[in-house]
Amino acid sequence: MSTMNSTPSPTPLTRSSTDRKIAGVAGGLARQLGVDPTIVRVGFAVSILFSGVGIVAYLVMLALVPSDDAMPAAASPTAA
Repeated sequence: MSTMNSTPSPTPLTRSSTDRKIAGVAGGLARQLGVDPTIVRVGFAVSILFSGVGIVAYLVMLALVPSDDAMPAAASPTAA
């Protein structure tokens, strides 16, 4: 008797093209984590003010994480 694991495949981290204030990094990260984007933005702001590491993290994500409008049509969900 075999048991199939039906866990959905994780969606890739992408920058948001709809929920963006600067470059969509916080919006995309919030969507991936399932939290409100304001929480992620406040987290970035606090880390920038107190340690400066937030700006480095934001710039690294800006450079490495693709925008969700740059995803191929086969990988992006279609609106019904």
